[in-house]
Amino acid sequence: MASPSKETLPAAATRPVNLRVREDVRDLIDRAAQIAGKTRSDFMIDAARLAAEHALLDRAFVRVDHETFEHFLSVLDRPPSGEGYERLMRAPKPWKD
Repeated sequence: MASPSKETLPAAATRPVNLRVREDVRDLIDRAAQIAGKTRSDFMIDAARLAAEHALLDRAFVRVDHETFEHFLSVLDRPPSGEGYERLMRAPKPWKD
């Protein structure tokens, strides 16, 4: 059985979220949204989604066996080296003129 195409899938349901915010904060958000070429709602949704993803990723738990964990620790303990590292160290630093 074929999966439905994008044209036949129903649009994702949306629900309102109401926020009370100080006027100066709303004005700041509006300026940033305008610069980004987004509506206030789209800007706030994108910012909230990104913050939510970061909050969840910061708490991700990864389970590995002892051998894999020891290998991971040994890689972290090695000083950086190699052609890629050397190229990175030679690259211009954007914070320096």
